[in-house]
Amino acid sequence: MGDEAEAEAPLVVGLQPSAMVDTIALVDSSFLDGIPGERGGSIPVGIEELDYILSELKEDSGQKTIAGGSVANTIRGLRTSFAIPAAIIAAYGDDRQGNLFLKNMSFNGVNISCLRKKKGHTAQCVCLVDHSGNRTMRPCLSNAVKVQAHELVRDDFKGSKWLVLRYAILNLEVIQAAISLAKQEGLLVSLDLASFEMVRKFRAPLLKLLESGNIDLCFANEDEATELLRDEHNADPVAAVEFLAKYCKWAVVTLGHNGCIAKHGKQMVRVPAIGEAKAIDATGAGDLFASGFLYGMVKGLSLEECCKVGACSGGSVTRSLGGEVTLENRQWMYKQMQIRDLRMPDVICK
Repeated sequence: MGDEAEAEAPLVVGLQPSAMVDTIALVDSSFLDGIPGERGGSIPVGIEELDYILSELKEDSGQKTIAGGSVANTIRGLRTSFAIPAAIIAAYGDDRQGNLFLKNMSFNGVNISCLRKKKGHTAQCVCLVDHSGNRTMRPCLSNAVKVQAHELVRDDFKGSKWLVLRYAILNLEVIQAAISLAKQEGLLVSLDLASFEMVRKFRAPLLKLLESGNIDLCFANEDEATELLRDEHNADPVAAVEFLAKYCKWAVVTLGHNGCIAKHGKQMVRVPAIGEAKAIDATGAGDLFASGFLYGMVKGLSLEECCKVGACSGGSVTRSLGGEVTLENRQWMYKQMQIRDLRMPDVICK
């Protein structure tokens, strides 16, 4: 698949300033009690804390190490599950983790022509999954190489239709530079709100970004949506999607086992979750939901159909450990799409 990806102009390009490698592991509640921060969220840690967490993991935790990061998960999902030409802009280090990220993206057919190799460390993240399938993330970005705002050029976005971003205060400058160049090239921009901690701590710059009118599509989960409206009396998902839709053409709030709610113009839809009964690990569920939704957007599907494809895709990744969809779960997703009479990808990836 790798050689084909370089030949096609990517329809979707993702910016993840720092390439990342995820270590996913199953843990019990007592393990989570021993690490700082709230469960279910994502709080940056230093290298010492990351090393400590990794050293404490038991041998039977089913550890899995893969190329990760929210945007990378979405881009890889678009390519592998939906045969959408997709590229990633990221910097990776001259280390073992950087090589793993490069090989994984290339093997999965992602266009890697915009990857930048730099001298230094590749970002890492430990994803701790409890027995209910909920995940707690601890990314380590300290000293990690990253793409800087001045390094981006219009050619990074030329010929694409969508730019995929994830909100992060440390990446705000490069995010703004990417949006500016992408808009010059006529791209639509998708933004994921990242984590409830990120929204809680850096709500003002996020609101400014939304109010700019440059975010066409916004994804938030229920916790992020609640934080966004924390000063409002009515902070339910419907209010959140209404709020986001004031600034974005398309607004989506995912609700875990309760599915999702989305709004475009005057149309609002609610779609149930798919595959929740078999959920093993929620890692990547939102990222892969975005893959399915963006596939629907690229193919011109209705708002409800976009949500349904997103639900099939998000449901598929929760059936095993990690943010990468296995072949078996991809086949399960195609079956769910066929049952619901949804448009199948032009090429079924086997």
